[in-house]
Amino acid sequence: MIPMRDGVRLHTLIFPPGKMPDKLPILINRTPYGIAQSDSDAINRRYNQLVRDGYIFVLQDIRGRYGSEGQFAMNRPLRDKTDPKSIDESTDTYDTVAWLLKNVGKNNGRLGILGASYDGWLAAVATVDAHPALKASSPQAPMTDAYLGDDFFHNGAFRQSYGYEYVKSMESSKEGTDVTFDKDAYDWYLELGSLSKITEGPEGKLPTWNAFATHPNYDDYWKARGAGNYLKQT
Repeated sequence: MIPMRDGVRLHTLIFPPGKMPDKLPILINRTPYGIAQSDSDAINRRYNQLVRDGYIFVLQDIRGRYGSEGQFAMNRPLRDKTDPKSIDESTDTYDTVAWLLKNVGKNNGRLGILGASYDGWLAAVATVDAHPALKASSPQAPMTDAYLGDDFFHNGAFRQSYGYEYVKSMESSKEGTDVTFDKDAYDWYLELGSLSKITEGPEGKLPTWNAFATHPNYDDYWKARGAGNYLKQT
């Protein structure tokens, strides 16, 4: 449980090689999808070639998800730097890196981060005000702009079924919620009628579904969450 600057602790698993004759770099994957079931066999399968290259692997539940403390925020925007107590996914990565450097034996002082989809966005945002020891980031098919890209909207066209089902699975509890229907999904949505039936129900209280209803246009809410608006070329 790695402490962040505001006292929230993030659940983290650390997998060093069985034999470490030399100091090795650390490779991090941060995720909202849960790491509790990961073990050495899973690491060896998932990162087969990287295992042979030699890394210390680190998996982490992000803030508010599964084993980690704190409040989860979907596609959390960058913090307000005028508030010294503010946090974001970049500061959580920075604090994680600082802790790993001090507490994981036989690391060589160099770290990388990788991930796909939501994890890819986390890898990208980790480069904002990054810890000097973070030497590489590999965002793979990352979420970049949930309004202009292929996530919740297609350049403004709302993805109703994906938006509803994904948000319900992510924000109904700390752990993933299985979203199922008692009939064909198309028929379920057709019989539902107006989207207000969702907005007026329990799902309407979920933060991101509420955002769909109150921010149908590409306004400051969505712009603040678009990685292309704050990632800078160096």
